[in-house]
Amino acid sequence: MSRTRQLLPGSPGPLGARWDGSGVNFALFSAHATKVELCLFDQAGRREIERVALQEFTHEVWHGYLPDVRPGQLYGYRVHGPYAPEEGHRFNPNKLLLDPYALEIRGEIRWHDAVFGYRVGHPKEDLSFDRRDSAFVMPKCVVVDPAVTWGDDIRPRHPWSETIIYEAHVKGMTALREDLPQQLRGTFEGLSDPRVIDHLVRLGVTAVELMPVQSFFDDRHLVERGLSNYWGYNTIGFFAPATRYISPNGGVHEFKLVVRRLHEAGIEVILDVVYNHTAEGSQLGPTLSFRGIDNASYYILGDDRRYYYDTTGCGNTVNLRNRRVLQMVMDSLRYWVEECHVDGFRFDLATALGRDRHAFDQHSVFLEAVMQDPVLSTVKLIAEPWDTGPEGYQLGNFPPGWAEWNDRYRDTVRSFWKGDEGSAAALATRLMGSADCFDSRGRRPWASVNFVTAHDGFTLADTVSYDSKHNEANGEDNRDGHDNNLSHNWGVEGPSDDPNILDQRDRIRRGLMATLLLSQGTPMILMGDERGRSQGGNNNGYCQDDEINWLQWNDIGARDRAFESFVRCLLALRRAHPILRQPRFAHARHLADGVADVVWLRADGEVMSEEDWTNPGTRTLGLQLNSWEERLLMLFNAHNEDMAFSLPRLGGEQWRLKLDTASGLCVTAGGEACRESLAVAAHSLALLEAAP
Repeated sequence: MSRTRQLLPGSPGPLGARWDGSGVNFALFSAHATKVELCLFDQAGRREIERVALQEFTHEVWHGYLPDVRPGQLYGYRVHGPYAPEEGHRFNPNKLLLDPYALEIRGEIRWHDAVFGYRVGHPKEDLSFDRRDSAFVMPKCVVVDPAVTWGDDIRPRHPWSETIIYEAHVKGMTALREDLPQQLRGTFEGLSDPRVIDHLVRLGVTAVELMPVQSFFDDRHLVERGLSNYWGYNTIGFFAPATRYISPNGGVHEFKLVVRRLHEAGIEVILDVVYNHTAEGSQLGPTLSFRGIDNASYYILGDDRRYYYDTTGCGNTVNLRNRRVLQMVMDSLRYWVEECHVDGFRFDLATALGRDRHAFDQHSVFLEAVMQDPVLSTVKLIAEPWDTGPEGYQLGNFPPGWAEWNDRYRDTVRSFWKGDEGSAAALATRLMGSADCFDSRGRRPWASVNFVTAHDGFTLADTVSYDSKHNEANGEDNRDGHDNNLSHNWGVEGPSDDPNILDQRDRIRRGLMATLLLSQGTPMILMGDERGRSQGGNNNGYCQDDEINWLQWNDIGARDRAFESFVRCLLALRRAHPILRQPRFAHARHLADGVADVVWLRADGEVMSEEDWTNPGTRTLGLQLNSWEERLLMLFNAHNEDMAFSLPRLGGEQWRLKLDTASGLCVTAGGEACRESLAVAAHSLALLEAAP
């Protein structure tokens, strides 16, 4: 190793490696370490050129200042302390560790037994101690100058009631864009291309929810099977963008370019974030960062402290009741908002973040910290309201200010259009914003993030093409993924060239998408559903980095092109009619002269009775929405036969047909006049507007 650098005391804050224009302050939290060494590497990351012991220990933070270090320097840590798994400690200075606050992580992990703190294959496994140096297979942290010129970047700040979310994957969006240079496909820079953004603008979405972009690695068991962790729910660096999405000659600022260009197009950026667990897994997982820095602080340990209290199904649960770990998560969130200008977050397995070990608590330290934070409380916050622990399903139980993924919406809408008995009453509740879940403590309909498809499960095209999952490519004998998909193939499993089957599938997917975009609440569309993207029946494509998951840009047929136009029209209809995105829950309140804001109708025009609601055979439903400014009528027919609906009488206006999912009709202006009744085709939905 080279000469010893000048080391000054520095400061215990901020944590991480921070360039101040003159030098770099290094600060690392570890309450139980006995010694912390900063390791500096050459520019290739192959040779450790110097090891500096941080001499200062203040408030459980090890720190030092190096005046001659500059941005671009590669580094990592070695942390000394007791290796006593039975006490919850797993220190091993032979393992190079990533800085939890690193703003850039360069390289990917190369799987080797040396990254494990114990001797793999030893009879006592994690009780053993491995002395091999892991630096040669570990990625390295990079000192970053975070300064960037944002210019006149303006956040779109769309109100929740006007928000339409598009769930997307950075690589999946552009991997097949033949008009992009090969090296930009699947990268942040590729996503920022105006031609890609133009698709989102023309579609009419207001926010892109990006699947995880924080630094993550591919699991060893996947790599050994020739697969990858494509989805990215395997975070190891909460401040650093994933290396795989940075172009060959680019840098971490490419993510900021994506945000700026989407903002210029009026589109918000929401990040799907994973703070509930890390990529280090169970007690038999690798030692990459947190485990070796201070295992007993960063993770919730079991009663037997060799093991983890796991409510995520991923081997560990992050310990947000530790003030420094909570600080790390809060600092990370603020970094992405303040430094990267993102507009919100979707929290994976958010119930785990609100636990006091066994029980979920609306007033948990994390949820309270977020809602009182002057920065984070102003952005969009979305919970995935479940985890795998006791009483993990918490839909509707997050605090005011949060929106939540509503899987009951997905299941109800799929069930209704599949023709299942007893689903009409539940559909009515979901259409009106799921008040049974969200109408309390002043919450609004937008708190329900409605979806019929998401990354986890069938795509829209597969929902109408498969009765069963087909996950053989995942290498788990088709055991993985959900079994109850509430899907139907309408005559043949998988692809078909039968025009009658294709017509039926088109009709059903138009009905599913129309229901989604005509419902109260916040709609979320899955990437590619508008273009007929299929995963070949795979409902758990987490490990498939190939065309199973990539968006097809060039090779779509006439049916899918027509469907894309239909979706654009639906979104235009939603924008044009404020009554479809009401700011408050509607509960059949009277407006004037006996007219209610919500009226539920039978096909014969009479008001739905209690008997109609409880009749499991009810498969038709009329919904009339009234306000002082407009009136709309939705007619749902999930029967196998056409049904004639009697239309409510109007004064000086008439009903005009705006939408028919049977034929694919969708008009934003005008519409054919309808008189006393309307025949609604089987398995279809019609929308009418009262107009002169």
